[in-house]
Amino acid sequence: MQHQEHTKWSNIKDFGIKFIALLTLIPLAPFVNRFIPPIIFEGWNMDLIISFVISGLFIRLLMWIFKPLLLPAFLLLIGYLIYGSFTNGYGFKHVYYDYKTTAMANWTTKDEKQLDILNIDPDAFNSYASKTARTIKSKLNDNDSLVRNFSVQHSLDYFDEYYIKYKQVVRQLSLFRYMNENFKYVSDARRDEYFATPQETILNGLGGDCDDHSIVMASTMRSIGARTRIILVKGHAYPELFVGNKENFEQFKQAVIQLFQVYNIKIIYYHEHNNEYWINLDYTARYPGGRYINGDVYAVIE
Repeated sequence: MQHQEHTKWSNIKDFGIKFIALLTLIPLAPFVNRFIPPIIFEGWNMDLIISFVISGLFIRLLMWIFKPLLLPAFLLLIGYLIYGSFTNGYGFKHVYYDYKTTAMANWTTKDEKQLDILNIDPDAFNSYASKTARTIKSKLNDNDSLVRNFSVQHSLDYFDEYYIKYKQVVRQLSLFRYMNENFKYVSDARRDEYFATPQETILNGLGGDCDDHSIVMASTMRSIGARTRIILVKGHAYPELFVGNKENFEQFKQAVIQLFQVYNIKIIYYHEHNNEYWINLDYTARYPGGRYINGDVYAVIE
């Protein structure tokens, strides 16, 4: 009788330990994933799977060395997530969003290459000498101290908890988010077209039209090390960010999906030529890589 009770208690105890191990694994894997760079294999994001393997091995090692340590480890992890939830750090909502965005990146979000002349021969525009293109190019400035200080300040506003994973991309996305959320469209005078310097747009509180936005976005991004260009289309201008080759693009796409998850991103739009990928930073797009207004391109300013 005592042997049966002992066996029953042992089974319950083993079940409880395994249950706690599972509860520990679920939030631990996305937490560990923050410290693993994006790993893309055949178009699939594999870093979360690798995080599960690492977390599972850690828990297994903990159970093998000293099982009673599992419960304190679980409570410590839960305590950390509770603290993060109340201090805008890494909390339970981040665990949920990290699972959600990984599934979105692998299953639901697609990318769409823009089929226009930019994809055929972007160098065809390099000799274009229109007054608009020359004037906009003359206004670009990434060396000014005001522009640089503004860029650095707002590149640190958001997403810092993901810096270890995405590195400098986090700074670019933080700056984009601040600019995107705070830029306000203001038309030029009806008779004259005015092109503001980035300093002017920063000092007036981020107000201006599409070319002013393009100039300040391109200049501020360049001041923190990014490569940008401005595309002139019929009736509009918008900036683009260079993200690198196909592998870099896949990693950048994963960062956008994860950090801008509130928009439930379904498509990332881009231009590509000779394995060089550029994505849209227009104020009309709520996230980097949003839909282009049109493809009637007549000048490229880089």
